[in-house]
Amino acid sequence: MDKIIVVKLGGATFGRHEPTVLDIGDVEDIVELQRRGKSLVIVHGGGKLATEWLTQRGISSRFVQGERVTDRATLEVAISVLAGLVNKEIVAAINSLGGQAVGISGVDGALIQSEVKNIELGYVGRVVKVNLAPLEALLQSGYIPVVAPLGLHSRDKPDQAPQILNINADVVAGEIAAAIAAEKLIFLTDVAGIYDEQGNLIPHLSPGEAEALLASGVASGGMIPKLRACLRALSSTQTVSIIGGKTPHALLKEIEEGDVGTTIKGS
Repeated sequence: MDKIIVVKLGGATFGRHEPTVLDIGDVEDIVELQRRGKSLVIVHGGGKLATEWLTQRGISSRFVQGERVTDRATLEVAISVLAGLVNKEIVAAINSLGGQAVGISGVDGALIQSEVKNIELGYVGRVVKVNLAPLEALLQSGYIPVVAPLGLHSRDKPDQAPQILNINADVVAGEIAAAIAAEKLIFLTDVAGIYDEQGNLIPHLSPGEAEALLASGVASGGMIPKLRACLRALSSTQTVSIIGGKTPHALLKEIEEGDVGTTIKGS
């Protein structure tokens, strides 16, 4: 269980016209890395597709510091889109190219155990425990776990509350990387990396510099949970990278050469 790479697939990995279809280059990279003997854990988002489904149902979307406010109706859509359509499309894409992947959510095997994070956010979870047993079983059997970002409502659950909580995918990736002491955590996203106030790409950051970006407000919107997840992962993970999924074979290049986007290294 050493030298595991956690990869978070973000919006840029899905096609514009087919939002559940992974970019073929990203799938090829995942399959090639597995062929080379790399142990991978994939965590995926799917927020854009969830927003489309919600809009079709006349349900508005609201975000607080990059996290979706989740009522019961929104939660039902999130579960359907994340654990259903998106997860299975990713697994199918990997398996169809000769890889070996199994799709699960944080609910399966009580992988991600959680509690309500903030009343203002509704049914959004804070991770209280990561149960590594399901990941270990899949990895040791030669499979790539593909994880949908949902959590089991396992702590302080009122009687009428749902048993499943929606959790930001960046948060789940950071928590899994920290719990498994990953060799590397890579965020494959829709931007090339982290930018400074002048709009210049920052190739390297220390944890302190990342915290300063959060405190100053330079990091905003969806970058807030991403940077917080980076800092969480660095408690036991050596290196975290945020790279642009629009670059062909960015994942393979990052693992082979590094310095594709923004890299944050622990002390």
